[in-house]
Amino acid sequence: MPDLSAEHFRQVMAHVPTSVAVVAGVVDGRPKGLSVGTFVPVSLDPPLVGFFVATTSKSWPPIDTSGSFCVSVLGHDQAEISSRFAVSEADKFDGVEWHPAPSGNPVLVGAVAFVDCDIERVVETGDHLLVLGRVREMGVETGHTPLLHHRSSYRGVAEGGDRAAGSE
Repeated sequence: MPDLSAEHFRQVMAHVPTSVAVVAGVVDGRPKGLSVGTFVPVSLDPPLVGFFVATTSKSWPPIDTSGSFCVSVLGHDQAEISSRFAVSEADKFDGVEWHPAPSGNPVLVGAVAFVDCDIERVVETGDHLLVLGRVREMGVETGHTPLLHHRSSYRGVAEGGDRAAGSE
């Protein structure tokens, strides 16, 4: 029988690099946010993106009730910001620079790109929620290389040697 314990699952999946992003919204006039991994494009038509958040998250429910969010894809030099938004704190935005997306939701200064969304659907998937967002606006901010999470550490993408998808 294979070992499918939570710890073994975590150990093996740590070898799969994931994106690092901050999901943020405005709740009662104040910015709120959380760090997420595995932010992904889902559909071109309609334009949808998705991410996963633990069902135990205390940061997601207020954003969920707002009906919209903005994702800031973090740059290779923003690991500290990711760590700050990964824990429950009173004010994660204290000292963090941001500007409003077209929806008014926060875009973090220094982010690689932003994706401003309305909540399309939230689906319970085991101990996580799959959040699907319908893109209303998006753009490249700095265009720097993104921050990744791999083998339980933050990492940047090595520059150079880029190859087009599907090329040999």
